[in-house]
Amino acid sequence: MATKSQTKTPARSSPGRSDKSVDKRIAKTSTDKDAPLKEDIRLLGRLLGEVLRHQEGDTVFEVVETIRQTAVRFRRESDAKAGAELDKLLKKLTRDQTNSVVRAFSYFSHLANIAEDQHHNRRRRAHLLAGSAPQPGSVAYALSRLDNAGVSGNTVRNFLSESLISPVLTAHPTEVQRKSILDAEREIARLLALRDNPLTPKELRDNTELLRARIATLWQTRMLRYTKLTVADEIENALSYYRITFLRELPALYDDIEEEINVQFPSRTRTRAGNSPAPAELTPFVQMGSWIGGDRDGNPNVNAGTMQRALQRQSTTIFDFYLDEVHALGAELSISTLMVDASAELLALADASPDNSDHRADEPYRRALIGVYARLAATARSLGVVNILRQEVGAAAHYASPEECIRELQVLVDSLNANHGGALVKPRLAVLKRSIEIFGFHLATLDMRQSSDVHERVLGELFASAQVEPSYASLDEDKKVALLLTELSSPRLLYSPYLNYSDETNSELTILRTAREIRQRYGARAIRNYIISHTETVSDLLEVLLLQKETGLLHADARDPGKLIELELMVIPLFETIPDLRCAADIMEQWLSLPQVAPLVARQGKLQEVMLGYSDSNKDGGFLTSNWELYKSENRLVELFNRAGVKLRLFHGRGGTVGRGGGPSYQAILAQPPGTVNGQIRLTEQGEIIASKFSNPEIGRRNLELLVAATLEASLMPETTDAKETRKLAEFERVMEDLSERAYQAYRNLVYETPGFTDYFFASTPIAEIAELNIGSRPASRKSTRRIEDLRAIPWGFSWGQCRLLFPGWYGFGSAVSEWLQEGGSKEQAKRLATLRAMYREWPFFAALLSNMDMVLSKTDLAVASRYAGLVADRKLRNAIFGRILGEHERASQLLGSITGNKERLAGNPLLARSIKNRFAYLDPLNHLQVELIRRHRSTAAAGKKVEERVQRGIHLTINGIAAGLRNTG
Repeated sequence: MATKSQTKTPARSSPGRSDKSVDKRIAKTSTDKDAPLKEDIRLLGRLLGEVLRHQEGDTVFEVVETIRQTAVRFRRESDAKAGAELDKLLKKLTRDQTNSVVRAFSYFSHLANIAEDQHHNRRRRAHLLAGSAPQPGSVAYALSRLDNAGVSGNTVRNFLSESLISPVLTAHPTEVQRKSILDAEREIARLLALRDNPLTPKELRDNTELLRARIATLWQTRMLRYTKLTVADEIENALSYYRITFLRELPALYDDIEEEINVQFPSRTRTRAGNSPAPAELTPFVQMGSWIGGDRDGNPNVNAGTMQRALQRQSTTIFDFYLDEVHALGAELSISTLMVDASAELLALADASPDNSDHRADEPYRRALIGVYARLAATARSLGVVNILRQEVGAAAHYASPEECIRELQVLVDSLNANHGGALVKPRLAVLKRSIEIFGFHLATLDMRQSSDVHERVLGELFASAQVEPSYASLDEDKKVALLLTELSSPRLLYSPYLNYSDETNSELTILRTAREIRQRYGARAIRNYIISHTETVSDLLEVLLLQKETGLLHADARDPGKLIELELMVIPLFETIPDLRCAADIMEQWLSLPQVAPLVARQGKLQEVMLGYSDSNKDGGFLTSNWELYKSENRLVELFNRAGVKLRLFHGRGGTVGRGGGPSYQAILAQPPGTVNGQIRLTEQGEIIASKFSNPEIGRRNLELLVAATLEASLMPETTDAKETRKLAEFERVMEDLSERAYQAYRNLVYETPGFTDYFFASTPIAEIAELNIGSRPASRKSTRRIEDLRAIPWGFSWGQCRLLFPGWYGFGSAVSEWLQEGGSKEQAKRLATLRAMYREWPFFAALLSNMDMVLSKTDLAVASRYAGLVADRKLRNAIFGRILGEHERASQLLGSITGNKERLAGNPLLARSIKNRFAYLDPLNHLQVELIRRHRSTAAAGKKVEERVQRGIHLTINGIAAGLRNTG
């Protein structure tokens, strides 16, 4: 926002920035790398201030500006007088002024995010233009490291041909922004990026006017959803990121990777006679996944219909793209056989086209593409796509598979390459062909997920109805396994079309039958995974096998019905809690040793996926223990799978916040135990993280590249086999085991064993108010209770972030390290501290752990958190629990500094440190107002009075603003 004097200058009289001014800005960038960022933030803040004054009037503007200046003074100068003045100003606000203030500060955070994203892009481009050495996180850097380590280009190519790297978009409810807001902000980002180009004074004025208009649009757009999101809404929201980023940036990334491989390993490059080197063809090793429409765990709104809708809308999205690209290609490839030859195959493809126009008789590429367009349009209609924009020239047979279309496009590619048209392949034709290889006719693989207890109930009913077993759920594990294996070997089905079943059983069976139909219609890649939440036993896995048999997804040998030969949906266990993670390897050992399972795993390419949950393990055992148990579980799984001769693919269920497995993906992948990546990795992208990573195409490309680069390095860099290093790692792991046990006890003691902690949590955080937000189709709790155990991990982390404690990202660390160091005399303490420092320097796992905790602690603000603690009516309870949290925070901060050697937070990332520090002044008023509004809201409800809508809306607006300011919600 702007000062009064700034807003008095009309925009059109502001000096335009000419080419010379741009040169100045670039020169300034070389001395102060953050100068353009500061300039952009000032510009956006000034325009927001002008919009505020114009929309709300001078009085509201002056109130907002006074609060802003006071908050900045309070934050920068630690001025206690300013703090008291800020409190007084906020309490004097009328209800209407309150909402205007909240919106103003919220939108400033939104605009600051846009400016920062643009600055990241700017700095990356400046680095590339300078011709500097490749940076960590780039594929060029990863390939250079591999080359220096003696890894050959052929090894890299062969590795990628067998790899799968899959970001999986989920609809977990942590995205507080409406799509309308995100769309407006994308346009602001585009306009801001244009200002880095040379602009005439008029162009600059026009750009400024458009920015002002888009900010005015933001101000006049409703920030909150007033109706609950449906699954259909979530599907559409996710598809927007494909149009913005994935459809173009993912194929382009493949081109970049091919080029980097050929640059790094030139001796291996294949060539064509008379032409430039041909890039090595890469198989689609990066593929998109989705849970949206198929994730039923705890969401009664997901069913067979949502699965069908998800695939129909996904298919529509990709066919719209293909048809547009083929149409554009037809305009571009105006090549005439009067000028250049064409291959016989291309001429045959042209002759098979429904286009018989004499005007194009000598233009075989256009005629061939008209045929391709007609066949794609026919295929789209066969898959339920309606409203195809451009009518095809004539009828044509649909494609039986994406591969059939790819073969026809390859005919065009080969003909161009053979007839001096190689330069015409890359701009669009190669991208289209690559896109079909990546996205097929389904766009993204839709995962299915359901809780194990649902499967148990469904099979219990089927067993009882078939008079096989009256009480399946009461059987012990051995008897369950024996019964399930017997039924898997039986040629008959349990299900009868002549019996009545419960709605749940009918729904679950219909969903699986629908999955089979979807695979037949859209291809095997459309649905290929079935994830089992709360996997605790081998019977949980076998139950899904049997359900697939009941619905035609598990196939047996026709001559020997007891011999299982093919499973259409891979059965994937999800291990979430601390006890589950500890049992994961034992369960998988039993699973892989079953004679009935071995042939099914063999048909999967001797590959089995295992999913690990970060969110629930953190809520269950705390930050340190969750990370350590995940690490140990991965190590045990690697050892087991190596013995079994089966390739392990880990699916990491990571959330947005550090407490839910968030943090930089590149460092997280490199910190995985050796052997756990191996070219096979899937990971969830959830909620607001999807928007922050993929709503800007350039940032989206960068984040996709980070995944590939990290996977290459983690999988192919030679491991150190030095005996000394092995002993050192073993010592580090022993220390970590000790620390984890202590942290686990400290965390569990507070969260699950301290009387009144649940009451403290519900009173001191906006958990109840978050549950009222329309940010997802999924309920906030699995059950209608106030037990922490039943609360979903997402609102748990969301709530602690809102009150600025971010408790799940650090609690337990301070107690664990402090206790461990204090054992023994001063010499022993010094020795142990030296060990922790060595762990930080030399062990990527521990370094990433502390780096993430450093970031979380930098966003924590105890003064603000104390205001939320004041919402707890029981003073004794409040003082006891908040006092323990304060003590743990002090220990964690002090010991983190002792280990890393950095007393200041984020010493290694000064840009992020400054960003967070600068945001605090704009977050403080939002937090203070949120506390005041919650107090009013709850007192009104407690008195039995009607809840005031404006107060409730104000709370929800503050939640939105704080989430935007922290760039973390859940």
